[in-house]
Amino acid sequence: MKKLDQALIENTIHFVKKELKDAEGGHDWFHIERVYKNAKLIAASEKVNSTIVALGALLHDIADSKFYDGDETVGPRKARVFLASEGVSEEIITHVMKIIKHISFKGGNNPQKFQSKELDVVQDADRLDALGAIGIARTFNYGGFKNRKIYDPAIEPKLDMTVSEYKNSTAPTINHFYEKLLLLKDRMNTETGKKLAIERHDFMEAFLTQFYAEWEGTA
Repeated sequence: MKKLDQALIENTIHFVKKELKDAEGGHDWFHIERVYKNAKLIAASEKVNSTIVALGALLHDIADSKFYDGDETVGPRKARVFLASEGVSEEIITHVMKIIKHISFKGGNNPQKFQSKELDVVQDADRLDALGAIGIARTFNYGGFKNRKIYDPAIEPKLDMTVSEYKNSTAPTINHFYEKLLLLKDRMNTETGKKLAIERHDFMEAFLTQFYAEWEGTA
């Protein structure tokens, strides 16, 4: 792998911190930092372009569409403007933009239209941050941010949503475990990602068992 341009990475970190200084707690700089660390860990066992992985991880949520009325073009556009200002090659800019565009879980069984080893790594890194203790914390933080119910036994999870239905869902937070989080373990791309996902998945299963017991007053 080519040596990382540390100046570019530091400039990207500074840019992302500035852009996300007032972001919702589950999609702030600390989320980016965790994904970046996860991506570096996973990439160590993969044959990938380390610069594309680093930039993809750092910029993947520079403008998450859920905070821009569902507009998925804002993030790639922001990334392009920044990377161009840093003199990054068009080949790398295009690849990073595609990672940003295609990284997100879309709900149901919607197919992914772009494939690359670098996307595999960054996507796994991002999905790991949606699992385990951090994933649980982020899920309830966002649910509170959107003023959603924690749980409503009368509202069942919907597993085959269209992209539009997934984006516009207002279901209780517990439903999100079944509509996304518990599905991620079996959708990891890399061997490292798959191994890391198992423990985090099991932790969420244990949390749900305890949650329902407390809800029913049996624990």
